Amino acid sequence: MFDSPERLLLGLVTGIIFGILLQKGQVAKFSVIVGQFTLRDWTVVKIMGTAVVVGSIGVYALVGSGHAHLHIKPFLLGGVLLGGVCFGIGLAVFGYCPGTGVAACGEGKPDAMVGVLGMLAGALAFVSAYPGLQPVIKGLGNMGKLTVPDATGTSPWLWIAGLGVFGVIALMLSSGRNTSAASSHATTAVPVSSSS
Repeated sequence: MFDSPERLLLGLVTGIIFGILLQKGQVAKFSVIVGQFTLRDWTVVKIMGTAVVVGSIGVYALVGSGHAHLHIKPFLLGGVLLGGVCFGIGLAVFGYCPGTGVAACGEGKPDAMVGVLGMLAGALAFVSAYPGLQPVIKGLGNMGKLTVPDATGTSPWLWIAGLGVFGVIALMLSSGRNTSAASSHATTAVPVSSSS
C-alpha cells in the first residue's frame, strides 16, 4: 500500500525543496497571485512555465532512458470541465493555488491555513460525492489515454522545444516591458529657483 521508506523520504525532501523554491520565487504571496489575475505581475506564469519545460525535459529523458514510465490517465471531458470549474472557483476564493497555498501556510499565514483546511474539506466532500458525480465525469466523453504528441503524431521533443522557445521569447518580451516601464516611471530632477 505504501512506498518504501526511501521513496517516502525522497518525496519529503523534494517537497521541502519545492516549497522553498515557491517561497523564494515569491509566488506564495497573495499580492503576486492577485497581480497575475489582473495581468500586472507575470511571476507565476514565468515560474510555472519554467517548471513545465524543465519537468518535461526531465520526465521524457527518464522515460527515454528506461528509468521511468508514463502512466497516462484517460481524458474524461466531464472530469476536466468539472475539475477546472472547481479549481477556478477555489483559486479565486482562496487567492492561492494548492501548492502556493500550502507554502503560504508553511510561512504561517492565517488566511492560507484556513484555505488549506478548506482544500481538505473540499477533497473529503468530493470523495463522498464521487459516486454520484461519476455519470457527469464519464458522461461527456472519454477520449482515451491522449497526449498532444500522440494526437498529432509528432515527437514529444518537438513540443518541448516549442515550449522552450515560446518561454524564452515570452521572458525576453516581459523583461523588455518591465525595463521600459521602470524607466518611464523614473523621476526627473526639477531645478528649484530661489528668489534673490
